[in-house]
Amino acid sequence: MNKIFADAVAYGRQYMRSKVGAFFTFIFPILLILLFGAVFAQTGSQTFDLPTQDLDGTVGANSSAEFMVMLNATKAVRITMIPSDVNITEYIREKSLSFALQIPADFQANITAAMNATVTIHGDPSKSTFGTVVGVVNAVKEQKNFALAGARPIVGFTTVTVGGPKFQAIDFFLPGIVGMTVMTNALYAMTSLCAEYRTRRYFKLLATTTLKKWEWLAGKILWFSLSLVISLVVTVAVGIAVWNVHLTLDAISFAFIILGAFLFASLGMVLGSFAKDPESASAIANAIGFPMMFLGGSFWQIEVMPSYLQAVARAMPLTYLNEGLRASMVYQNLGGALMNLAVVAVLGVLFFVLGSRLMSWKQR
Repeated sequence: MNKIFADAVAYGRQYMRSKVGAFFTFIFPILLILLFGAVFAQTGSQTFDLPTQDLDGTVGANSSAEFMVMLNATKAVRITMIPSDVNITEYIREKSLSFALQIPADFQANITAAMNATVTIHGDPSKSTFGTVVGVVNAVKEQKNFALAGARPIVGFTTVTVGGPKFQAIDFFLPGIVGMTVMTNALYAMTSLCAEYRTRRYFKLLATTTLKKWEWLAGKILWFSLSLVISLVVTVAVGIAVWNVHLTLDAISFAFIILGAFLFASLGMVLGSFAKDPESASAIANAIGFPMMFLGGSFWQIEVMPSYLQAVARAMPLTYLNEGLRASMVYQNLGGALMNLAVVAVLGVLFFVLGSRLMSWKQR
């Protein structure tokens, strides 16, 4: 145990001398939380400008002006006017608009005559905001129809918040950043370290000592565990102070960090056993790490991806770390957290044993 602790301390000093290592362990997660927190802070409260061409120009009951007032009252859109004497299609192209609403010239007359008064949304359906605007306009249209028919809606709906009474998008995002930080630091560092030690023949020197391969790996895991636990605490503290995130840090959360470091450091040693130099080590780590970073649930829910990508994600270790952290920190789902923790632990043991056996300290 003394040898493992001494090796961890020595490696930690070496690691902290590198500004890159310290940056990605402690500073980079904070920058991501500040950046994405600023984006997510607007979730649920954003108002879109809705460029509108009013060809009817009427006021009073059942008028185009009344319809625009109803749209503004939703607080989801804000009406901006398009001149009535321009071609709306050309105007959209010239102004690079994502969408625009056109109210027909016979809007009020058709309503008065109990005829169809159709408003038209012009735009690009591929834009993320297009569907939102369509939904808002459609809801206001239905509200107007109910009022004209003197009817009231019978079927309604309500929402129930799951994950805490003040669950926010940033609450879901932060554990993913923590999981990604664990993976990138342990995996990339260990893969490169193994390649560097082989290139500089350090392994040949280590083979002459009493330090065993598993002890050398355990020393690195100990360092990553300690540094990433500190990173977790700092990142969550910043999230609470700046964005008022609502997360729970308990023993299981810290267990995920330790076992996550154990898993990805061991995986890094496995990958490093196939790398002949630091350049190839970086390529191998990127080939494994980048798909996990984007498919492992760090930035978005796995359920929103196509089914074939979900199957790929389920084969990635980072998926279980991210889902376990969220189950523990956000949802307080003990059963889900323990199940994911078991998967992380089993994978960690497998990679640890495999890495200890594959890594050769003899010169190739």
